[in-house]
Amino acid sequence: MATFTVWKFDDPEAARRADAILESAASDGLITVVDRALVSWPKGATRPTTQHREADVQRGAAWGAFWGLLLGALFFVPVLGVAAGGGVGALTGAMAQVGITKEQMDTLRWQIREGTSALFVLSDGADLEAVGQRFRGVGWVLIDTNLTDVEKARLLDAFGND
Repeated sequence: MATFTVWKFDDPEAARRADAILESAASDGLITVVDRALVSWPKGATRPTTQHREADVQRGAAWGAFWGLLLGALFFVPVLGVAAGGGVGALTGAMAQVGITKEQMDTLRWQIREGTSALFVLSDGADLEAVGQRFRGVGWVLIDTNLTDVEKARLLDAFGND
């Protein structure tokens, strides 16, 4: 089963460093990264920057559309205000169809603020203990996942819940 996780960092550049660790773990066969996206919100910036990191060029366009819809709904549509009211409802509905609820969207929007960064990861099949060892000492917060409570506890334990 594919796992969707969102990791938040209290530094605008930390998600980029975590992405490099993740990429190294994937190249060593410790995890299969289906796709990922980065969000960085430097202090003083009015909005974050986003970057889709395609894991598979052939499927990149489809994932790019997904990340564009998700990240756009999280960070860019709200600034349009009431004029986009119907569009916001449609985006919320589209996210619900892929299993991301309005409450999750609100949590992500609240957690990822100026001065932070986030790494959104869709992965499959990981050696949690080995990958977790690579992330020891990296300051992060898991703010969303589709894992069960038992799986989430195992993940947090493997990654040394800072």
